[in-house]
Amino acid sequence: MLIGEVAGRSGVSARMLRHYESLGLVRPSGRTGSGYREYSGEDIQRIFHIESLRSLGLSLREIGRALDDPRFMPSALVDDLIRRTRERIAAETELLTRLRRIDAADPAGWEDVLQVVALLQALESKSADARQRAALSSADEVPVPVEALVEAALSETEPNVAGALRWALARSSGRGPALLAEGLGSPVAAVRERAVRSLAEMPGGEVTAHLRDALANPDVVVRGYAALELGTRGVADAVPTLLDMIVEGRNDTDAADALSVLASDTVTADQIATGLADRLAHDTTEAPARGRLTQALAGIPGTRASRALVELSHDVDRAVALTAAYVLQLRDAR
Repeated sequence: MLIGEVAGRSGVSARMLRHYESLGLVRPSGRTGSGYREYSGEDIQRIFHIESLRSLGLSLREIGRALDDPRFMPSALVDDLIRRTRERIAAETELLTRLRRIDAADPAGWEDVLQVVALLQALESKSADARQRAALSSADEVPVPVEALVEAALSETEPNVAGALRWALARSSGRGPALLAEGLGSPVAAVRERAVRSLAEMPGGEVTAHLRDALANPDVVVRGYAALELGTRGVADAVPTLLDMIVEGRNDTDAADALSVLASDTVTADQIATGLADRLAHDTTEAPARGRLTQALAGIPGTRASRALVELSHDVDRAVALTAAYVLQLRDAR
């Protein structure tokens, strides 16, 4: 079979067949009387083998070894191809992510594109100063895409940079709250904490809804940050978690302050005072926790809190009784 016929049947161009021949991959078995290349059935089969191996991503040099070296191990080559393919996919995925983020910034011209690229590179810098400058510059005319800010905030370990990223997120728009809420489900505790802290510094009803959902998170740290922020936002759903924090001694002072903010109306104040009193009356509540609960009552206005303090001023625990009596004196002096 002549080269033209082989090209037509195999789909490999005559030029490529000549290139294969120059590399020693395929050598026509014979020549016609006029000197034209003539391929045998075995030659054509080898061409199909070459094309099959090319489809797997092998180089022509690797194909030559695979076909001619009897010691060649296919398994080792396949393992290497898998590794290289994964690396290529990771690189392409990273490029696609970067392109999408540039597109999300809606650049007006190439100067804007270059500015976004520079900011994205700065966010990935090994220099904490460079990362912080990039976060703080996100409020400029061409902002950093919010997806990049979220990714950086969830991975940042340097406190000053993390604070700058939370500041930038609080001033951003778009899918930031939803992306951070996804971070609350991370298997890594540090990522969950960064996600809830970033959410807590963002405004808006969507964020409040995510923080409400976070009250049911299995991570006590996530629940605590969510409850503290919801307390400042006047969301009474946070009260049970805040009470738990006081009993357990986790940010108990901040939790008590949040309860005092929530107690701005009479009904809520009485509900909080009842909750504190119930925890104090629980048989399993230990002495240090009872002391913290009594101190928390000091920040709750209303008759229900005052009655609880009067009862506690006669408590068998002298420290609790003295604390309650002192708080009552302060109330009377007002």
